[in-house]
Amino acid sequence: MYLKTNNKYAEFNSEIARRENNDCMVRALATAADVDYDTAHKFAKDVFQREDRKGTMNAMITAAFLKAEEAGMQVGKKMLAVTVLGKHHIKNRYKLYGEIVWRQKTLKSFIETHQKGTYMVMVAGHALTVKDGELLDWGKMAYKPTRKVQAAYRVEVQKNEPVQLSLF
Repeated sequence: MYLKTNNKYAEFNSEIARRENNDCMVRALATAADVDYDTAHKFAKDVFQREDRKGTMNAMITAAFLKAEEAGMQVGKKMLAVTVLGKHHIKNRYKLYGEIVWRQKTLKSFIETHQKGTYMVMVAGHALTVKDGELLDWGKMAYKPTRKVQAAYRVEVQKNEPVQLSLF
């Protein structure tokens, strides 16, 4: 097998998950933010305007993550810091006949260069999570390492440490 795949997230203990399909963005969000399926489902419905049993529009995902890069993203009780990864993270540079050519990275190539951290990765018609070099995906899609990465977002769960008040 090309990639280390974790199928632990193939099934969620949720009544909503049992009735859903085309929910890869919900599953990716749940695994990346480390929240339950129902929380991720509500977030996708509210923020990405996802309709039940239908996929999530890529334009809505992109807009929400660009906004979250500045302000952060609250998923349930967890606050996430989001970084939109640019061209150098999702494309490889080659020299071809003396010209520099940029080509989309494959999922395998992306994972090889991003061994630390949590990433939500968008490939054609699908969303998944890469966590510390491990692919968190489900179903038949989990075994296709040559899929081209179209967008990627680094997601970090912020620690909710109490702020100590100091008096001068």
